[in-house]
Amino acid sequence: MSLPLVAPMFPAGMEPLPPGMTEEDRAQLLEAKKYQGWMTMGMESCAAKTVIAGVGGLGIGAFFSLMSSSFAYEDPLLRQSTQAGMNNTQKAREIFKEMGRGMWKSGKGFGKVGALFAGIECVIEGYRAKNDMVNPVAAGFVAGGVLARNSGPKAALGGGLAFATFSAAIDLFLRREPSDDD
Repeated sequence: MSLPLVAPMFPAGMEPLPPGMTEEDRAQLLEAKKYQGWMTMGMESCAAKTVIAGVGGLGIGAFFSLMSSSFAYEDPLLRQSTQAGMNNTQKAREIFKEMGRGMWKSGKGFGKVGALFAGIECVIEGYRAKNDMVNPVAAGFVAGGVLARNSGPKAALGGGLAFATFSAAIDLFLRREPSDDD
C-alpha cells in the first residue's frame, strides 16, 4: 500500500535501479557505489589532501623551474669560460644536470608550501566544521609563520600576515560570484 506524501522505504541494496539498468546490473552498481564511497572518504581526509597538494606543488615548482631555466643560458660568452675544454655532449649533460637540480630544489619548495598550507587548512576546517573565508586566512597565517620561523619572531609575524593576505586574495577570487556573461 502506498501512502501519499510519504517517502518510500526500501531495504538496503534493493533500491530502485536507474533507468536503463536491469537486475543483472545491480551487483556492478553496488560495487561502483562502494568504490565511490572509498574515494570520497579518501578525498575528505587531511592526509590525502596534504599529499595531493605536496605532489602537485612539486610538479608545478619543477615546471616553473624548467621554464625559467631557459633564460639562464642566454649569455654564451659566460658559458664558454665556465665550460672550456668540454665537448657538446658534456656541455649538454652539465646543463641538464643543472636544470634537474634547479627543478628538484624549486619543486621541493613549492611542494613544502602546498602540503603545509593544505594540511593546516584541512585541520582547521575539520576543527571548525565550517567552510568559509576564515579557514584559508588562518591557515595562511600559520603556514607563513611556520615557513619564516627561522628568521625570528618579527619575520614569522610578517610572513604569517603576508601569507594570510595572499590566501585571502586567492580565496576571494575563487569564491566570487560568476558574472551573467559566463
